[in-house]
Amino acid sequence: MKTNRFLFTLLFFTISIIAFAQNQTAKVAGVVLDENSKPVEGVNVSYQTKTATTNESGFYELTVPANQKIVLVFTHKALKNITATLQLKPGENFEFHVVMTDKAEQLNDVVITSSRRRVQGITSIEPETIRRNPSANAGIESVLKTFAGVNSNSELSTTYSVRGGNYDENLVYVNEIEVYRPFLIRSGQQEGLSFTNTDMVQNVDFSAGGFQAKFGDKLSSVLDITYRKPTKFGLAAEASFLGGSITGEGISKNKKWSAITGIRYRDNSLLVNSQETQTNYRPTYADVQANVNFNPNKKWQFSFLGNISQNRYNYQPLTRQTNFGTIDEPIALQVFYEGQEKDKYKTLFGALKTNFVANENNTFRLIGSVYHTQEQEYFDIYAAYFLGEVDTNIGSETLGEVTFNRGIGTQLNHARNDLDALIVNTEIKGTHFINNKKHQIDWGLKYTRENIRDRIVEWEVIDSAGFHINPPIIDLPNEQPYNPYVGPLVPYQNVRATNFVDIDRFSGFAQWNTKTKLGESQFWITAGSRFHSWLVSGDGITGAKRQTVFSPRAQFALKPDWEKDMLFRLSVGYYHQPPFYRELRDSLGTVRPNVKAQQSIHFVLSNDYNFKMNNRPFKLVTEAYYKTMSDVNTYTLENVRIRYRADNDAVAYAYGLDMRLNGEFVPGTESWLSFGYMKTEENISDKGYIARPTDQRLKVGILFQDYMPNIPNMKLYLNLVYNTGLPGGSPSYADSYQYQSRLRDYRRADVGFSYVLTERNNERPEGHWLKKWKDLSVGFEIYNLFNNQNAITNTWVRDVYTKNQYGIPNYMTTRVFNVKLTARL
Repeated sequence: MKTNRFLFTLLFFTISIIAFAQNQTAKVAGVVLDENSKPVEGVNVSYQTKTATTNESGFYELTVPANQKIVLVFTHKALKNITATLQLKPGENFEFHVVMTDKAEQLNDVVITSSRRRVQGITSIEPETIRRNPSANAGIESVLKTFAGVNSNSELSTTYSVRGGNYDENLVYVNEIEVYRPFLIRSGQQEGLSFTNTDMVQNVDFSAGGFQAKFGDKLSSVLDITYRKPTKFGLAAEASFLGGSITGEGISKNKKWSAITGIRYRDNSLLVNSQETQTNYRPTYADVQANVNFNPNKKWQFSFLGNISQNRYNYQPLTRQTNFGTIDEPIALQVFYEGQEKDKYKTLFGALKTNFVANENNTFRLIGSVYHTQEQEYFDIYAAYFLGEVDTNIGSETLGEVTFNRGIGTQLNHARNDLDALIVNTEIKGTHFINNKKHQIDWGLKYTRENIRDRIVEWEVIDSAGFHINPPIIDLPNEQPYNPYVGPLVPYQNVRATNFVDIDRFSGFAQWNTKTKLGESQFWITAGSRFHSWLVSGDGITGAKRQTVFSPRAQFALKPDWEKDMLFRLSVGYYHQPPFYRELRDSLGTVRPNVKAQQSIHFVLSNDYNFKMNNRPFKLVTEAYYKTMSDVNTYTLENVRIRYRADNDAVAYAYGLDMRLNGEFVPGTESWLSFGYMKTEENISDKGYIARPTDQRLKVGILFQDYMPNIPNMKLYLNLVYNTGLPGGSPSYADSYQYQSRLRDYRRADVGFSYVLTERNNERPEGHWLKKWKDLSVGFEIYNLFNNQNAITNTWVRDVYTKNQYGIPNYMTTRVFNVKLTARL
């Protein structure tokens, strides 16, 4: 407690002494074209005494002051001058492209927000915010978890649930290419790296529901990521106690080729060793990604995205002690282990994208991708359980220790699971502008072939106080210890299956959007529909039928002609999730080929309000939503492994309210506060409504950035999340309707301090050794600042004497310290 109070005082004192920002710099870069869309060389771009000149590709770059309006002047001996007014954030790299003609023109003030994204209800996240955010599992997902409606109770996993959906209901795109997760991932400590390499990112867009028809067939959310196209040489590196990364980028002399490549390595030992289970465990993750672009001319563009990743887990648990119960009757669970687990996941991903610009009104894109994963999950772990009484006498030498325990049983878990999956996609898309670009038509057709080879051999044997326990589904008399048991010995859980499955999918979409006026108000309409048709086949699969679903969707946006900058949006539509392989496989490993697509109808009403406070920009976004779901494929959740029942026997609903206030709480930095309320329940086989596994009612998230006026090189980053507890699950074979307890509330604060050596680099003389660095900083991070015990799931243990089932929380990581070095050229 004293340590917590000290850290809280330190954090409060640090935030309190930080005041207003001092002026910093930003960069503006872009390409100057003529009215024929050809690059213009020799354009002089100037702000006061600072100037830059475009090269043969029309490219320029200029450093300008931040946090103030500046006027850029573009001059050329053969073309008329152009002036433009901008206001940028500190450290921002803003792309600003200009078309020069023989007519003089003064551009309006540039607003550094995308009206298109605003109309579509898409949240944009700055890549720099993602890189700076302190988190045990740094990346895009760690920032998403501070949003209302986005929840995750595992800091060691990149998975997240959105508005009552599960981890499998989220779409992720990189450069318009859908990416996949491994199949067998089963615990919160087995995901060390997000697919997305943050150092390669240019744009990050996120929609929590009600998204357009051009996005795919999932029920919950879309994360749409665009990787950067380099314009010059660059190098970025990062090293910490958790691993490191290095990213290089460059462009050819003729400007036709460009490439960016990133290598990452992560070792989660520092985090895993802070958990309650004492282990010999070193989980390591490594990947290589590359994005290569080739632009032979203005009509054709080619790009390749590739990824190779490998995750290894050599896990040998030793002991564990978890204290639970009440203050009056504290209980401790002690577990002693033997055995080990060896898991390995290797994935290969490659995608080729071709972009053809027929003319300014018609563009076509051809995308082909291949995803291959080889996964193995092998373990033999023996565990002996003891329930004990904890000494609570203050002053006792054994305070907090177990003074009396009794053996309650043993458990042996065995698995030899192998999976090999190959997924091939071919897709063509088109974008067309009609009637002077007043109307936009988008369409796409896609074929997917999934080949899955899966072998499951997994069983669990339970012995309680010396007596073997059969599963409840085995109805045989057992009068131990009074009479000997002569029936068969059956594993408590036993899954054995070999599946060779092929899935053929055809899908597509068409959508139209336009902008018009209602009186003096601006009005946007987007309407479209998707279709998805699939057939499951394979060895031993009979009676499979082709299924087809249609998903009409529409979005409306209204910006009234008011003095206040407000925008109202309404989204409504059908969303289907045709089953992936994991959703076709039931809890016994049997593939059910005719599982239906889960269906959800979204209603989302939102308000977007831009305003200024203390002469600084802010935005308040409020969204109310309701989702009704049918043909729900219910599941059980073990850490982050999902096992579906594959019977479409439930209906469900989710409703809630999300609010997010973001802006410059401190000048020149973006921070936000989010609040969410959500309720989701399901009705299984008409038994009545109960909470879904993702029913997390209240959510508060804060991402705060600041820096000190007296030490301008020192930056502060705070990531704080509070969630009310999730349902705690139920023991194997138990009726989930009888187990409706909840885990404790999730509370976590991560804080990072960064000393930026390159701050105010523009004031240093030429030739200074720091001048060549864009960024050089040293950081210190504290994960789980207040050392809260957060649980992800329960382990269920039976007391043979009282016949009670105890839900023992599986706690996540405790307080951890990290040091980080970041460098960018």
